[in-house]
Amino acid sequence: MRKRLAVLVAAAMSLVLVAFLVPLAILLQSVTADRAVTAATAKAQSLTSLVATAGTAALRPAVDQLNTTAGHPVTVFLPDGTVLGAPGPRTPGVMLAAAQGSSLTVEGDDGREILVAVQGLPRGTAVVRAFVDRAELTRGLGAAWLVLAGLGVLLLALGVFVADRLARSIVRPVHELAAVSRRLADGDLDARARPGGPGEVRSVAAALNLLAARIRDLVRQEREAVADISHRLRTPLTVLRLDAEALRDPEEADRITGHAESLERQVTALIDQARARDAAPGACDAALVVRERADFWAVLAQDQDRAVTVAIDPGPLPVAVGEPELAACLDALLGNVFAHTPEGTAYAIRLSAAPAGARLEVSDEGPGFDEVPRGESGAGSTGLGLDIARQTARASGGTFSVTRARPHGVRIALELGAALGMP
Repeated sequence: MRKRLAVLVAAAMSLVLVAFLVPLAILLQSVTADRAVTAATAKAQSLTSLVATAGTAALRPAVDQLNTTAGHPVTVFLPDGTVLGAPGPRTPGVMLAAAQGSSLTVEGDDGREILVAVQGLPRGTAVVRAFVDRAELTRGLGAAWLVLAGLGVLLLALGVFVADRLARSIVRPVHELAAVSRRLADGDLDARARPGGPGEVRSVAAALNLLAARIRDLVRQEREAVADISHRLRTPLTVLRLDAEALRDPEEADRITGHAESLERQVTALIDQARARDAAPGACDAALVVRERADFWAVLAQDQDRAVTVAIDPGPLPVAVGEPELAACLDALLGNVFAHTPEGTAYAIRLSAAPAGARLEVSDEGPGFDEVPRGESGAGSTGLGLDIARQTARASGGTFSVTRARPHGVRIALELGAALGMP
């Protein structure tokens, strides 16, 4: 926009300057020529009275003295053929002025002839000729044109400079609005635009600031709502733990109590995550977390006669995901396996090192499914399990994919980004 406005102003000013300076240059040329012709005419007319009254002997020194002055040589052609003053041929213009007895100006290739006819002589009409060469007709014209050209260039440069300053005052607030928009897109909800520039840009800045404030309020409300909902789960969890402790079988009581405590830890982590704002991304050793959750689900797999394959590369495998988030992600994926596949269906967990962090795969030998949008499910669930895994992978800077396994089943792969600063 800045360059376009400068080019537009330069084009408009160029047209105006051409329309103004070209006629002015032509006028200067005409004025310069008229000034030289007027001076030559006055010089020739100063001899007319002397030519009409004086003889040749008295006229010759007067003409020679007049030619001693600079410029415009004067020649007198008498009716008897005598030529006085500056030598020159009897041109057709001289003969025409003598024949018609009238004064005239003749334009030639090398200059102009100023011819003044003097009538009343005994033998006919005498002609006084003053010659103005081409250099005299254009004397000083080049300097004047150079001044006009310099003035035009100066005015054009000044106009472009003013247009550039004006465009900058318009474009700079727009760039600031774009920068604020990018900061908002990156999650900096405190970014605000400074009102400036034209009224329309100030209006956009005010609307952007209002939108940012509204987004921040909505995000805060959503976080508080998630935290409140999670906090409400504490009471039934406490009751569940108390009921588990009241069981007569100590082993069964310990097992159910352990499940309740694990669930309570997940709820606590969910509350902390919901209320955290602008916190640095977490990090953990994926090998430890995946092994701990695989052992946890292996107990239930044994009860359902499921074959389990666990392949974990030797750690540590640092990833840019917090321990609660990675545990919740793996729990969601394994929960889908137990919820949506028949008992006895085998599944596998594989964790391997990757150039950008680690690769986590969860596959099963069930009927399989296609990746579904967030919140949709065909099995009576909330449909958010896959979305939890997807968000976990993306939050770490990685990717998420769902593919069909061979000969049947599904394979879910998460590329987890590496944790910075963690050994």
